[in-house]
Amino acid sequence: MLRLASACAVALALTVSVPAQAADAQLKAAVAGAQRAPENTARDAARHPVETLTFWGLKPKQTVIELSPGGGYWTEILAPYAKATGGTYVATASDLANPQLSEGAKKGRAAFEAKYGDAAKYGVIKYVNFGPVSGPLGAAGSADIVITARNVHNWMMNKTLDKVMSDAHAVLKPGGILAVEEHRADPKPELPGVSNGYVSTATVIAAAEKAGFKLQAKSEVNANPKDTKDHPFGVWTLPPSRQSAPSGQPADPKFDRTKYDAIGESDRMTLRFVKAG
Repeated sequence: MLRLASACAVALALTVSVPAQAADAQLKAAVAGAQRAPENTARDAARHPVETLTFWGLKPKQTVIELSPGGGYWTEILAPYAKATGGTYVATASDLANPQLSEGAKKGRAAFEAKYGDAAKYGVIKYVNFGPVSGPLGAAGSADIVITARNVHNWMMNKTLDKVMSDAHAVLKPGGILAVEEHRADPKPELPGVSNGYVSTATVIAAAEKAGFKLQAKSEVNANPKDTKDHPFGVWTLPPSRQSAPSGQPADPKFDRTKYDAIGESDRMTLRFVKAG
């Protein structure tokens, strides 16, 4: 009984909630800023940017690296925040040093850099090559926080998860933070090949610990108990992807989205790991 109680106490200590009022004013200003696209601000109720970044430990003057920023949801917040607080925002981008990089990937990187090229809004964003054979994310021990949102399943699919975790560990300072948000399979089992996009919390923790990280805390800020995790096209059935047909096929106009739109965005784990030292 004592052993069980002790284990429960540890679990409770790891699970924390951070009130929005704990966030600094500059973070709130970045989230409320006019530089953000309407389609991104519309997602804030599902993504909880102030609470999530506060939980992860974002602070002024930090060097922040975001892995695979995608459409720029976090870029629109993190880059202005870094500008306002004397920090540095680094975004990973298609690996231009890879001779096998496709023309589409090159154009995608150029488009992203152009989209966020207004230094008056975003400050000077730094970019680092990122991909299956890319080099370091930066000088060893140079970053305060590395953030990844909804990418772990992709790295599992292309078998680069160990590399990504190792690269993140190398670039962080001792005491630096690895911040993770990911579609959560639990309590259902993780499917082979994470074919539905949902990853077990244990898988993420094991990968981070293998690279040398220690789990510092969990948050339920991005939990969604309405997510049944049994959708016809995996997590991509839900907003914002709203997939209505198998991958590679045209959208099905007859697909009834009512149930899936009512669920909203996925149930997600939100984790904070630390680099010991």
